[in-house]
Amino acid sequence: MTQRFTEINELSGQILKHAFEIHTALGPGLLESAYKECLAYRLNKDGLFVEKEKPMPLIFEEIKLDQGYRLDLLVNDKIVVELKTVDCFTDVHIAQTLTYMRLGGFHLGLLINFKVKSLKDGIKRLIL
Repeated sequence: MTQRFTEINELSGQILKHAFEIHTALGPGLLESAYKECLAYRLNKDGLFVEKEKPMPLIFEEIKLDQGYRLDLLVNDKIVVELKTVDCFTDVHIAQTLTYMRLGGFHLGLLINFKVKSLKDGIKRLIL
């Protein structure tokens, strides 16, 4: 196992640990923005670099579109974290996260749905 893979795996474990703690404390009934703020706060408190609502430009040939695309959280410039509060994930949610990963050159994404009874049922780990 490479050092880079180990670091990313440990980092994703740390993100998920805090997501579970927040879900346990707050339950599934809040807005996505509340979970995003709480998770960013916890990760920052752990000393991680967290960017909220990070702009993700779309570049096609000579055209650069800066508006419209924003990652919920980018952790340590390595992991895309997209948060949802939906009844269930759709293909669009997965495609959105994968697109952000491709546009930014990121290899791991965590799609987390806080509107579930048990958070383990609301996590998708996406790898490029």
